Amino acid sequence: MPALVSIIVPCYNYGQFLTECLNSVLNQSYKQWECVVVDNGSTDNTAEVVGQFSKKDTRFSYLRTEQKGVSFARNTGIRHSRGHYVLALDADDKLESAFLEKTLKAFEKQPELKLVYSNARLFGASSGEWHLPEYNFKNLLIENSIFCTALYKRSDYDLTKGYNEEMREGFEDWDFWISLLKDGGEVYKVPEVLFNYRIRSQSRNHSIDKERQKKLRQQIFENHNEVYKRYFSISELVYENYLLGLELNQVKTSKEFKAGKTILGPMRYLQNWLKKG
Repeated sequence: MPALVSIIVPCYNYGQFLTECLNSVLNQSYKQWECVVVDNGSTDNTAEVVGQFSKKDTRFSYLRTEQKGVSFARNTGIRHSRGHYVLALDADDKLESAFLEKTLKAFEKQPELKLVYSNARLFGASSGEWHLPEYNFKNLLIENSIFCTALYKRSDYDLTKGYNEEMREGFEDWDFWISLLKDGGEVYKVPEVLFNYRIRSQSRNHSIDKERQKKLRQQIFENHNEVYKRYFSISELVYENYLLGLELNQVKTSKEFKAGKTILGPMRYLQNWLKKG
């Protein structure tokens, strides 16, 4: 019997985007799925939208919770799910119709995999292919290179503490990937665009300022302190910072950089003058 995939969709006042999202689930070529929409305290038409889908297809279900953040919503949805595999999907994003089929095939070919995702495309306020660096775990500790919509086994989720519910301002998916992969496990990216990530002018993660980002990164470091110590030493980090400083100084003092500043200077002046006008 084909494996059941549980698609978990947290939603807080995203009713305007939810129809597109759920249609992308409905159109999957792989049919053995359930979709749990977790209404995280919405005040819009979220319940009505989900109701329309669940009337058409009983594979959709609806849970309403207090507004306690996306991690709480995902964990709640997973607790109420039955699938062998789990896929988190934000309510404003979309899957290509072959997403489940092709990510599951990767697991069939390589049972040792822990996580499968794909190439992605941006849409909304920005468009074009989303170019992500290739995965390796050490680089993942420095910067997240995997979006939240990646397929993993429920049994592997159960070995973690789930999505960290203290991380309510962002980066909760990055934190979870570290928890999932810290003790090993292979990751595979399907070399096709199977996921569409919406860019909004006030998207949560894209609007994180430097101070909040610093705070969240510190939180991730503290959550996984032992893992970071396993991969990095203070002396190594200080030396790498020194090398980066040298490289930056060489760029700033190069003839090419100085020539570029000379060329761009009048253009920037004109831009500022036009803005004032």
